[in-house]
Amino acid sequence: MIHVIAHTQAQPGKGRDIVSLSKTLIAETRKEKGCISYDLYQKPDAPDTLVFVETWESREALEAHFHAPHIRDFIAATSGLKAESRVEIVHPERIEIL
Repeated sequence: MIHVIAHTQAQPGKGRDIVSLSKTLIAETRKEKGCISYDLYQKPDAPDTLVFVETWESREALEAHFHAPHIRDFIAATSGLKAESRVEIVHPERIEIL
């Protein structure tokens, strides 16, 4: 299992536009083979700060997602709306705290 946290800082006032454009992306991504969960969060006190939280069955499933038409379309449609973005891929090794 692989977890992904994708942070997006929208241009001022553009968070709603990105959320709106995300609807198709989320619906199509959730249908992908290997997608366990794919959710978008928006900070209530900072509506231009968005975070996608994803869980995938495998690295291969995640790589296939990166090449899916709906992810490419979303990236193209939102490129001018983002001030900053970063993707963190977290592998399944969990640290046990004793």
